[in-house]
Amino acid sequence: MKKPSGLIWVSSFLGSNSVEKLNQPFKNKVRSFLESTRNAGINVVITSTLRPSERAYLMHWSWKLSRNLVKPQHIPRKVGVDIDWVHKHSDGSINISKSIIAAKEMVRAYGMLNLNVAPSLNSRHTEGYAIDMLLSWYGTIEIKDQKGNIVKIKSLPRDGMNKELHKIGQSFGVIKFHNSHKDKPHWSIDGY
Repeated sequence: MKKPSGLIWVSSFLGSNSVEKLNQPFKNKVRSFLESTRNAGINVVITSTLRPSERAYLMHWSWKLSRNLVKPQHIPRKVGVDIDWVHKHSDGSINISKSIIAAKEMVRAYGMLNLNVAPSLNSRHTEGYAIDMLLSWYGTIEIKDQKGNIVKIKSLPRDGMNKELHKIGQSFGVIKFHNSHKDKPHWSIDGY
């Protein structure tokens, strides 16, 4: 029996925020990059690493439905995820408004309110080759690249959107997402 969409689904198919869940060689690249960032005084909060495909499905379609980009009755089924995206009125007709409200609750609970693109159904997260992290610091920092060269970062912003920090990450093989303004915390093995 299918369960209606809504908050109950957010605690299903939990993802991980552990670097240990990443696949090699990306895991070691991330470990080295994080060691360098933390040694430089950068605050690091990891929000996501490995994401089960079922969770990616729920995140993708709740995001699209919350923005009315798809009708609930047109969302494809996924084996193993018995969700009912279609909410109904008491007379049995489709209640689009209630379906969208449930999707918005899911989007909020998944922390996707500021996400400007639907999470991918098949991504580096589902493969174990991506990490979402929030990075921040104060003032000028001195950080080592992969070769051990010290780089001073004075430029703004002082967060994961800093272009100089992107170059440091790239030296370790941890690449900032190519459309970074659409998914600010996302880094991966190849920028996707």
